Amino acid sequence: MTVDVARSVKKMFVDGKWIDSESGKHFDATSPATGEVIAQVPKGTRADARRAIEAAHRARKPMAALKGFERSKRLHRIAEAIERRRDELGHILTLDQGKPLVAEALVEVDEAAEYFRIAAEDLKRLEGRLLPSASPSKLVLARHYPRGVYGIITPWNWPLTMAAELIAPALAAGNTVVWTPASSTSVISVALMECMAEADLPEGAINLVTGPGAEVGDEVAGHVLVDGVGFVGSTETGASVARRAAGKHVMLELGGNGPIVVFGDADLAKAVEGTIVGCYLCAGQSCTAGERILVHESAHDEFVERLEAAARTLRLGDPFAPETTLGPLNNEGVAMKMDEHVADAVAHGARVVIGGKRADGFPTRLYYPATILDGVEPKMRVSLEETFGPVAPVIKFGDEAQALAMANDSPYGLLGAVYTKDLSRALRFADGLEMGWVNINESSNYWEAHLPFGGRAGKRSGIGRVGGRFALEQMTDLKTIVIEVEAAP
Repeated sequence: MTVDVARSVKKMFVDGKWIDSESGKHFDATSPATGEVIAQVPKGTRADARRAIEAAHRARKPMAALKGFERSKRLHRIAEAIERRRDELGHILTLDQGKPLVAEALVEVDEAAEYFRIAAEDLKRLEGRLLPSASPSKLVLARHYPRGVYGIITPWNWPLTMAAELIAPALAAGNTVVWTPASSTSVISVALMECMAEADLPEGAINLVTGPGAEVGDEVAGHVLVDGVGFVGSTETGASVARRAAGKHVMLELGGNGPIVVFGDADLAKAVEGTIVGCYLCAGQSCTAGERILVHESAHDEFVERLEAAARTLRLGDPFAPETTLGPLNNEGVAMKMDEHVADAVAHGARVVIGGKRADGFPTRLYYPATILDGVEPKMRVSLEETFGPVAPVIKFGDEAQALAMANDSPYGLLGAVYTKDLSRALRFADGLEMGWVNINESSNYWEAHLPFGGRAGKRSGIGRVGGRFALEQMTDLKTIVIEVEAAP
């Protein structure tokens, strides 16, 4: 494998300066692709987090005083810095996270830049409102104002995209930010912070604190000077963050167990293509992954045959090789969950069509081939839980009512997909799915950066919406201003 990123000692970014942790300690950043230590990253502490929060609190007024069009210019500078360093960032992302360079990493770099560009333009159209009043002498305005300090806590599966989808609108709205990324992708997070540091924002407007989430993330979520919290990650951690952030504005993008539902009249070639993307993009490590593949009994056998043939064309291997389409898993915890879910399914009667165990002959034990399980039942762990790995669990159903009941029989409600040529059925099903987002005749992993994305109320997939102006509006306070207009003399 090609590795040309020099091992180095990274720093955190606090109050406009690159600093070490107050503890002086570091942790090893290890590549899932190579098994090598690629950098030393500061092991931040609660004291470091407090220092960053206090800097962000001091920067609230100068950041809010920076008018919208000036903030827009600075966000465009961030996008330009990302685009200028595209190849370098893609290489670091592959080394740090494990996703294939050509097939996925460079695409994510482009997407991160797009989030900053979208926020830069959306803030120019963050209009207030002129509201009617019951009094003929009153003029009522509603205007957007920054909330203050946002704590942003981001995951390792899409370390650029998930950070940008929260940080970009937070800054666009005039807030200040304290960002704590996942430890296992801290190297690429520092590289993104380098791009943001080029924006010439007020000192303290954007801060990066690396280290264990149980310390720095917990401190950020609960600190009295933090006014809002944006979190992307697991449902369990999200619940903890929400408890710590009680009383603050909270945006949570949490887990998913999204169904891909294939009816008997579906275009099976298209359904298979979408299932491949849904189950194996980012090695299945996506909150919108197709975690349950519900297939009508009339199409089941042909669908599984086609899916197997398509999955066998995926190339598991060196993520730096241009032909690779499936890279390693990011960490041992995810790989162990794959092992456990496959074993549980087989023990309860499921059949391994392909894959099913870790691949040999690679630099680390994190390489897992595309896996298909047939004969899966709804009560197996691979169906009930979020596996977060490269697996397609196929479940057979008989009719529309059964499919809808099975699809909704989950604590998660993030995203679902349905394949059918019957438009009426597609719309009925979309209405009936208890999800925040539904794709029709498209992969579960399809989204666009400007569209509202988030979980369904009453489920465990989060609250609030990211994406375009929807995130921007949520990260502001709406202030009502009532003006008494004197009558003409």
